[in-house]
Amino acid sequence: MSNRPRFYDTLLLDHTIRHRQMALVSGPRQVGKTTTCRALANSYLNWDNMDERRLMLKGPAAMATALGLDQLQQPPVVVLDQLHKYTKWKVLLKGLFDTYGDRAKWIVTGSSRLDVFRRGGDSLMGRYLLYRVHPWSVAECLHSDISDKIIRPPSPLQEEDWNALGLHGGFPEPFLKRDPRFTNRWRILRHEQLSKEDLREVTRVQDLGAIEVLMRLLQERSAQQLVYSNLAPEIGVAVDTIRRWVDLLGRLHLGFLVRPWFKNVTKSLRKEPKWFLRDWSGLADEGAKAETLVACHLLKAVEGWTDLGHGSFELRYLRDKLKREVDFVVVRDGKPWFLVEVKKTDVNLSPSLTHYQTATGAEHAFQVVLDLPYVQANCFAHRKPLVVPAKTFLSQLL
Repeated sequence: MSNRPRFYDTLLLDHTIRHRQMALVSGPRQVGKTTTCRALANSYLNWDNMDERRLMLKGPAAMATALGLDQLQQPPVVVLDQLHKYTKWKVLLKGLFDTYGDRAKWIVTGSSRLDVFRRGGDSLMGRYLLYRVHPWSVAECLHSDISDKIIRPPSPLQEEDWNALGLHGGFPEPFLKRDPRFTNRWRILRHEQLSKEDLREVTRVQDLGAIEVLMRLLQERSAQQLVYSNLAPEIGVAVDTIRRWVDLLGRLHLGFLVRPWFKNVTKSLRKEPKWFLRDWSGLADEGAKAETLVACHLLKAVEGWTDLGHGSFELRYLRDKLKREVDFVVVRDGKPWFLVEVKKTDVNLSPSLTHYQTATGAEHAFQVVLDLPYVQANCFAHRKPLVVPAKTFLSQLL
């Protein structure tokens, strides 16, 4: 079970074969980035290893010599891990790629903080392709290949995998181990590492206590709208500070924001985003857990489709001042593509799906129900609003 192949194994191998650019691999802590990348590597250098750090500090020429890049050979796959902890990491990568880009296949990976630092001015533009790694999903349990089609045919998932995703989440260790006590310990440890290690590297120490209070509040509010003006007095800081901290916790992958879609929607809400945790396994509320599980699957799909070059995809939601709401809308190249309303058991079709499909012009509208049994039928063959089993719908994504 622990050696079970992942979609990202295939994706990064394909990158090393087809592309000259570096692969920049980002994603949440403990999502399996290092495991996947090391399996592909001919050489592996980790900034946290003092001997390897000394080599990297000597610069591109010394690294090239140590890696044998001045010898005739097939370009090796070189993985550089945790390099973003070096303040001049972009300069080092730029020098490596510009001088030795054709002599090796470079993969750069690290913790979730890599994406935070990547956004601070992009001197590497054109030198890398970004790959965002996500936890296991229904579709990844079924397939580890790269499909030319965005939407896959439906496939039945083993009941053991479905139950494991619900109980243990999609992060590799708890999902594959399937031990409830281990999952509880893993979840607590991940939270502590994020709050005590990751935050210390990107925030002032005096902010930590207040941010940790915010983290505890956000752990309880997955699948809810965030009203910053309500959060601010609970924490005792300004609204702009709350907005900045929520954005930071999103970049550190505690959770993510889904913002409202308002084009062509009259009286729509334009401000309040919804918040979702990256790990749905610990949520007590069954409705919030169901919506968060589907949200994480949809985020993996839209980011994966974008990274694979299928187009530009976004995940949004719909709500107007009359309180008509649809949980998600997947936007493809600037246009609503399909709507998703999530229910745990309710099979009575939400009238909001019909309303918003008409308003947005979306091709498809689904009410995704977690507790319905799998049906061997293509959800995307239908244009009118439709109640569909989550097991069927999620199997067709990424």
